[in-house]
Amino acid sequence: MPDRPEIVCICGSTRFVEEMRAVNRDLAFEGIIAVAPVEADGPLTEEQKKALGALHLRRIDLADRVLVVNSGGYVGESTSREVDYARAAGKPVSFTAPAPAAR
Repeated sequence: MPDRPEIVCICGSTRFVEEMRAVNRDLAFEGIIAVAPVEADGPLTEEQKKALGALHLRRIDLADRVLVVNSGGYVGESTSREVDYARAAGKPVSFTAPAPAAR
C-alpha cells in the first residue's frame, strides 16, 4: 500500500457540529485526512436525509477508522447505525467521550 495519511471518518449527531469542526481541525493538524458529515443550513427533506446518510456510509468505506463525537456520551439512532456499519466492515471505532454501553 502506498504511503498516505490516515483517513478518519467523523460521525456524530448534528447537535455536535461545533465539536465535530474542532475534531476535524485537530485531526488536520495531526496530518490526518478527516471526512465529516455535511452541514445543512436548514431543514432537510426525508429524501435528502436518506441520500446524505447513504453518502456518509461511503465515507466510512473510505476511512481507515471512525471517530464518533459523542459529547456527554450521547449517540443517536443514525450514529448508532453508522457505528454498526463501521464495525461490520471491520473499521476500528473510537469515541470522544466514554462509549455507550454495548447493545
